[in-house]
Amino acid sequence: MDDRTLTETGLPPAHAGRILLIACGALAHEILALKAANGWAHMDLQCLPAKLHLWPDKIIPAMEAAVAEAWGSYDTIFVVYADCGTGGQLQAACDRLGIEMVEGPHCYSFFEGNAKFAEAADTEFTAFYLTDFLVRQFDAFVWRPMGLDRHPELRDMYFGNYTKLVYQAQLDDPALDAKAQDCARRLGLDYERRLTGYGDLATTLTRVAG
Repeated sequence: MDDRTLTETGLPPAHAGRILLIACGALAHEILALKAANGWAHMDLQCLPAKLHLWPDKIIPAMEAAVAEAWGSYDTIFVVYADCGTGGQLQAACDRLGIEMVEGPHCYSFFEGNAKFAEAADTEFTAFYLTDFLVRQFDAFVWRPMGLDRHPELRDMYFGNYTKLVYQAQLDDPALDAKAQDCARRLGLDYERRLTGYGDLATTLTRVAG
């Protein structure tokens, strides 16, 4: 929104101090966990479909529609997306609307920590990343959309230049670890697990929460 006071905006008392998070559906579990752990009862969460990541050009109009619907009902609207393949257009749209968004090129970066991820960029360009969400939804978001369920022979065409699968674990969950190892096996990649936790997502939302 903007920096005007509640009196100037005319928000009713019920909306005073309230924050709306417009987020990628792939982050719902993590955001709800952070809300619960920190007692952020003044934050509401509205998730856009996680599958928009398959069509990044659709993220911006969906975000703009959500902002337009919520405008005037919250002190702050914050977009919980990184750039996510929009080529800077999502940031430009947020700038036009006067709202903030999460920094970073994608969720792999902010879960790892943007600074740390950038430092490793020159040595990890052959890594394929999965988060907790993508491990849980591997078939729905990787295997089937890439046609590997129907044409497994395409695997080496898609992943032949990758060397390892890096599982950025938000939770220390042996069942998810085992599933991530199976994802690596199916893709023919070496496996590495990193317990990243919530990374820059946690510090960013803590700042927004005030």
